[in-house]
Amino acid sequence: QVHLVESGGGLVQPGGSLRLSCAASGSIFSIDDMGWYRQTPGKEREFVALITEQSATNYLLSVEGRFTVSRDNGRNTVYLQMSSLKPGDTAVYYCYAAIKSMGARVFMPYWGQGTQVTVSS
Repeated sequence: QVHLVESGGGLVQPGGSLRLSCAASGSIFSIDDMGWYRQTPGKEREFVALITEQSATNYLLSVEGRFTVSRDNGRNTVYLQMSSLKPGDTAVYYCYAAIKSMGARVFMPYWGQGTQVTVSS
């Protein structure tokens, strides 16, 4: 009954920018960490960025300085602003959130459905 819905993926040229959004909805009591992972066929899912409840951030080294993760707690939404995109950034991007649902005793991981980002000329 808790789900994350992503949007903002698409096709972009190298050097371009995209902004991904991910909104959590449902029977939510509290949200802790939120972040982004990505995956290409035949590769393991890769950490990209994380933002804590107090807005501390951490990034994959290869995206540091190009990507910015942010959150709007009032909207239960996490964003990933991507700039100076490279072909190597091509992947399906998944948002992540640690959420305690109404009546639950513990936080559980939730994942978005994934959104395709393709960086190509």
